[in-house]
Amino acid sequence: MANRFILNETSYHGKGAIKEIATEIKARGFKKAFVCSDPDLIKFGVTKKVTDILDGAGIPYEIFSDIKPNPTIQNVQSGVAAFKSCGADCIVAVGGGSSMDTAKAIGIIITNPEFADVRSLEGVAPTQKACVPIIAVPTTAGTAAEVTINYVITDEKSNRKMVCVDVHDIPVVAVVDPDMMATMSKGLTAATGMDALTHAIEGYITKGAWEMSDMLHLKAIEIIAKSLRGAVAGTDEGREGMALGQYIAGMGFSNVGLGIVHSMAHPLGAVYDTPHGVANAIILPTVMEYNAPATGEKYRFIAKAMGVSGVDQMSLDEARGAAIAAVKQLSADVGIPTNLKDIVKSKDIDFLSQSAYDDACRPGNPRETSVEEIKDLYLKLM
Repeated sequence: MANRFILNETSYHGKGAIKEIATEIKARGFKKAFVCSDPDLIKFGVTKKVTDILDGAGIPYEIFSDIKPNPTIQNVQSGVAAFKSCGADCIVAVGGGSSMDTAKAIGIIITNPEFADVRSLEGVAPTQKACVPIIAVPTTAGTAAEVTINYVITDEKSNRKMVCVDVHDIPVVAVVDPDMMATMSKGLTAATGMDALTHAIEGYITKGAWEMSDMLHLKAIEIIAKSLRGAVAGTDEGREGMALGQYIAGMGFSNVGLGIVHSMAHPLGAVYDTPHGVANAIILPTVMEYNAPATGEKYRFIAKAMGVSGVDQMSLDEARGAAIAAVKQLSADVGIPTNLKDIVKSKDIDFLSQSAYDDACRPGNPRETSVEEIKDLYLKLM
């Protein structure tokens, strides 16, 4: 079997990297940019850091900001109409997963108009053409949407998050500048950071994992475990580490898939608008316990990457327990809640469980599961 690996054509990393946005636009011959960014980033001047670069280089642009934290089909369709009317030939996506996911869906539909309903993009859609070229500029250290072939759009009519996987949507350029992440609140830094850790751990144990993805995921776990506490505290070193760690995790999981932590988190975002990183962080330790029997020695290496000492001398069960305990401790240290009791309503459990089972991430889980077993996990988390 051949293992496929897809990454950006180009990526820039480090302080001041956003200056290269203008360089790339000019080098690629683009004439006008469609800047896709959410209203809060515009309000607080984060998007302006990018538009100032465009202004300074004399590159015309139009801003689109009709984007919700969990972007909807309507957001995408409004963006498609706005792109068509403005005459742009590239997209600059500035933001977290919401901005970048919206940009990906817009870009795909512009070049593949037969998917204009958006719903038909769910899963692995048979698109034929690469999306409008995207330059992705993350402002959070967690989703890694700038380097993945995935995006998530909410169908408000059915209260479902649609996971879309498409090799044609990956941004051509990623610009990962930790200065763009400096305005994140402590809570957002914690949530997005735990999202990145979830990507790394789920990607490491997923059914599709292999040597190249394992290398990336273990390094990502190591960097995130060393950096997240500092990032939440506001240190430059912590922020720079998280900017890199989350990107490396994205390089891996985009190519091998995830598991039921994400399957269970997606319905919480759709039904309750729960921040995705918070949902993942709460669910992760419980699902790690559930998945442990299907992971061989991998939890031993997770524990090592997270800085646990004496792992080589532990039994397999002890090493698995140490990995789970390290994840719980990191989550607690950055202020993540420990359960779902203040989020999930009992009346919704059946719907959430079926939605999680139907989610596109579920088949990658290392342990075979069922709707009833997922329901038991939700109940345990309450």
